[in-house]
Amino acid sequence: MDACRLNVTGASGSGTTTLGRALASHWSVPHADADDYFWVPTEAPYTVKREVPERLRLMQELFVGRDAWVLSGSVASWGESLVGRFHAVVFLSVDNDVRMRRLQDREANRYGATIAADHQDFLDWAAAYEDPSFQGRSRVQHEAWLAELPCPVLRLDSALAVDDLVHRIAGWRPA
Repeated sequence: MDACRLNVTGASGSGTTTLGRALASHWSVPHADADDYFWVPTEAPYTVKREVPERLRLMQELFVGRDAWVLSGSVASWGESLVGRFHAVVFLSVDNDVRMRRLQDREANRYGATIAADHQDFLDWAAAYEDPSFQGRSRVQHEAWLAELPCPVLRLDSALAVDDLVHRIAGWRPA
């Protein structure tokens, strides 16, 4: 696959941002992360949500109109207007225990050994991803969204090394 407009999505901790950055670097195209548009930059990060029209306006101004880019993260519940711009979507999954260990390590690295209550709330929210009755971002929600996409979807196990994932995407020839 040549450089294109690609969304790399999956559960929190599945490696979407890491892979998105690596793939954008490999292709020499811009990388954007959905969280950078979803959340307002604040002293205590990830506490104030940006309104959907503002998210989309910023994305449009900064990268959506370009010929190629990589967007990491989920836009399943709010980015319907972006879907028509995607050439393809990569959906990452990984064993839930591995994913939760990654998130715990990431939170500890970011915020220290004592994770504040709001970060524990995030970990609890992320742990619910595989629960079919969970109303937040979940595998059920992602699967429904993926089934409706008008573009090809490549599913990858992010237990693989990032370089291997990049090479699989670069070698992918969607139908």
